[in-house]
Amino acid sequence: MTSLDKPTEDTQADDARAVTEAALFEAFGGVRGMVETVLPGLLFVTIFTINKDLHLSAIAALAVSLLLVVVRLAMRDTVKHAFSGVFGVAFGVVFAMMTGNAKNFYLPGMLYTLGLGLAYVITTLAGVPLMGLILGPVFKENLSWRTRNPGRKKAYAKASYAWGGILLAKCAILFPLYWWADTAQLGWVLVALKIPPFLLAVWLTWVFLAKAPAPIDVFAEMEAEEKAEEERKAAQAAERGDTEAAGGRHRREA
Repeated sequence: MTSLDKPTEDTQADDARAVTEAALFEAFGGVRGMVETVLPGLLFVTIFTINKDLHLSAIAALAVSLLLVVVRLAMRDTVKHAFSGVFGVAFGVVFAMMTGNAKNFYLPGMLYTLGLGLAYVITTLAGVPLMGLILGPVFKENLSWRTRNPGRKKAYAKASYAWGGILLAKCAILFPLYWWADTAQLGWVLVALKIPPFLLAVWLTWVFLAKAPAPIDVFAEMEAEEKAEEERKAAQAAERGDTEAAGGRHRREA
């Protein structure tokens, strides 16, 4: 190994980490996505703690969720994270309003967290880790990691188990509180558990993927194959043209 090899390897490793960070930021929404996730629930529990008014708390949470979508649309930004927040808040509002129990505002989100945690574990046990399905398109590798990149599949499996374990641990805290605590206590604990577990899961995902083999860019492969096919056809057409031209010369000479 020469003195120039090491910087090159370090640069490649830094590039791989940068690509992984960018992909995770895109997939999970970054700081803005976290704000959009936390703000409606924080507003709901704050208002409810102050005046115990279910209707006002629910309407305020739903209104701020819609406002976040409008802001994203006005800025022509992706709205998938904001829209997911709107749907979650809307289901919570419906549950709470129909039952008259403010704690039910949090129940749909808790059930979603439970289902997602189980999905991470079950899909990994089935050999198709959910994290790979989520991040594969982001890395432009689609499902190539399943059969062509075993090291990357292993990293996706570790990340999926990490997400599943963290989400299920979160549920183990929240569901007993749903039965034993009052609405304000449950709400503040839920808000407190929004960001730290999420950041831990994202960090672990970054650690696993940063050490994994580079993704196989299947889109670049398809483009290369299409270009090679076009060149092959062009070469065949040129060869046929040369053959026809040679045949024409022979006929004229005869």
